[in-house]
Amino acid sequence: MWLYLVALVGLWNLLRLFRERQVVSHLQDKYVFITGCDSGFGNLLARQLDRRGMRVLAACLTEKGAEELRNRTSDRLETVILDVTKTESIVAATQWVKERVGNRGLWGLVNNAGISVPFGPTEWLNKQDFAKVLDVNLLGMIEVTLNMLPSVRKARGRVVNVSSTMGRVSCFGGGYCISKYGVEAFSDSLRRELSYFGVKVAIIEPGSFKTDMTRNGRVPSSVKMLWDQASSEVKEIYGETFLLSLLQTMNSMVESGSDDLTLVTDCMEHALTSCHPRTRYSAGWDAKLFYLPLSYLPTFLIDAIFYWSSVKPAQAL
Repeated sequence: MWLYLVALVGLWNLLRLFRERQVVSHLQDKYVFITGCDSGFGNLLARQLDRRGMRVLAACLTEKGAEELRNRTSDRLETVILDVTKTESIVAATQWVKERVGNRGLWGLVNNAGISVPFGPTEWLNKQDFAKVLDVNLLGMIEVTLNMLPSVRKARGRVVNVSSTMGRVSCFGGGYCISKYGVEAFSDSLRRELSYFGVKVAIIEPGSFKTDMTRNGRVPSSVKMLWDQASSEVKEIYGETFLLSLLQTMNSMVESGSDDLTLVTDCMEHALTSCHPRTRYSAGWDAKLFYLPLSYLPTFLIDAIFYWSSVKPAQAL
């Protein structure tokens, strides 16, 4: 009995491997629009797809980022300045894309632009701290998608949305985890709606990686800034020891992140070029071996794990 079960699982994996290795034809004629290409995943993906011969339309927040990317790629790659928090910028970029793709439509839309700070204990934050992250990571992504969908549908193409393991397990306060839960929900509904038109939607769920979002002390600096702005009552409740322990924990999380960004961009590339892309891609060993299994545990057990492993406020001791 067990032998038959092992054989069945083995055959299923072989079939899955065979299907996933089938590549879309005429990649050199397909256009892909990527947001957040100044650095990190978006920048690397743009260069990766350019080397593969695809027509990359890279959106950068700054002219400096766009120029640096153009200097490292072929003449096929084109750049545009885009601020995903501004409607007029999105509309202009959409028109720019339409002029380039013409009747062929847009094969791939990669919603990669995102920010991680400010985040910290919820009581240290205000509404604007949440709104700042949600405007980029969720609302900006939604508005870009809404504007680009007609072109994607025309090509019967792909939408690739960058979420996070924090979209499965919320580990800290602030808008980041909320935004990534929103990305998951939006992507699921979008995938089901667009399946009737032959459009595929994939979600990328990276674990911890060292990008410009986390380098140069941005994460601990953000936490320290929130502490400085907190009321005297909040500081008394949490205590200096809590702050120091939290900063140490944040630094450890950043330092433990992987330097190999190709673990993420390879997932993005597969979602764009495979005939049979996956619905979700978990990138990084921490995502596969810790966060993903953790997300399937009963809620009370997840809560207990975080309670006993987390830093405790002074008045909770």
